[in-house]
Amino acid sequence: MADSSSSSSAWHQVYVKLRFFSRIRRLLVNKTSTVNNKRCEQSSDQSADGRTTEILIIDQGEKSESINHGDDDDDDCGILQKSVKRLHFGNLEEKAAAAKVIKRLAGDDLKQRKLMADLGVIPPLVAMLGSEYTTTHRRLAVQALLELANGTCTNKALMVEAGILSKLSENIEVEELANHEFAQLVMSLSSLVNTQFPIDSSKILPLALHMLKLDSSKDTKILCLGTLYNLSTVIDNVGSLATNEVVETLLKFSSMKEASEKALATLGNLVVTSMGKKALESSPMVPECLIEILTWDDKLKSQELSAYVLMILAHQSSLQRTKMAEGGIVPILLQVALLGSPLARKRALKLLQWFKDERQKKMGPHSGPQSRRLYYSSSTNQEDVGEGKKLMKKMVQQSLYKNMETITRRANGDSDSNSNSKLKLLVVSSSSKSLPY
Repeated sequence: MADSSSSSSAWHQVYVKLRFFSRIRRLLVNKTSTVNNKRCEQSSDQSADGRTTEILIIDQGEKSESINHGDDDDDDCGILQKSVKRLHFGNLEEKAAAAKVIKRLAGDDLKQRKLMADLGVIPPLVAMLGSEYTTTHRRLAVQALLELANGTCTNKALMVEAGILSKLSENIEVEELANHEFAQLVMSLSSLVNTQFPIDSSKILPLALHMLKLDSSKDTKILCLGTLYNLSTVIDNVGSLATNEVVETLLKFSSMKEASEKALATLGNLVVTSMGKKALESSPMVPECLIEILTWDDKLKSQELSAYVLMILAHQSSLQRTKMAEGGIVPILLQVALLGSPLARKRALKLLQWFKDERQKKMGPHSGPQSRRLYYSSSTNQEDVGEGKKLMKKMVQQSLYKNMETITRRANGDSDSNSNSKLKLLVVSSSSKSLPY
């Protein structure tokens, strides 16, 4: 009894609003009609010649047109009133017809959409997504809700409050969920995560993954990837996204050029967290998949995003840098550093610097007196230049020693062994003394 009384009260409020708007429109129409009548009378009185009839006809035409516009507005108001009533109390066919009307009227302007939400059309439309309704009814309801959600977070929040996520989750296995309009509605609702309105992302995630797995169109899949991206922008959702299933799905679509940008952008949001980075590191597709994307010269945005993910993975991780080096990343990074976009070049150079430092740490002394050697990661350009000069000087001295030794061994053989020996000692002595360490 309490539910029926509350329902009656809600319908009474809707009915009062509709009556109010209808009366206001009628008053405006009557006022316009009266003004036009006065203009016709004045024109007739002031004209004594044959022009009286002409003016009267023109004014009557204006009057008729004005009334017709008023009738159209009044008709729309009356149609909306009937549609709201049918959505609440009509049978299946009446609800389907009402959903079509709501879809048509909601496409007019934002104020109209907000007015319809105030009149309570959203809860009955959400109810039409239930399993007790036919496929046709569900699709009509989705189309109407999609129009109502366009450009207004308030209407989206009302849909969530009406239980739309639960309704969609109940029918997750229904084949028509792969429809493009369903994907549009889910992505539209997922944008609420960036507002203060609380939304359960765990109910949206299964919907997006389900539609990605189905044999749906490319546009539908991109919409689902957009849903995952919206969810990944909030750090509280990383726990539900940083799973092997989600990561493998994103890596799979990142390898497809038409969908790579959305997938890589989502991975970029995940990799900056410890959970997301761990999930990526454990994937067998990493880093080969990301290295391959660096070779896409025709997809500069994908190159930049892939370099970003690789840079985060390589940072302070010798194991990941080793895997990348074994995967042949260094020559590809050199190519990107020369031919990539400004942002991709910057990230490629940063990675190359890390690989250079890693190689220097593994190098041992070759000649000269042994001493304790310290290697520092270059923090400024001046330190980089100094370290590079030292390394170059060392290589020159080593090359000089080997060349002089060969020349000494070939010159005059045994005839001048004493001279040879002295020259060799001289070279070794000068080489050792000139080394920086």
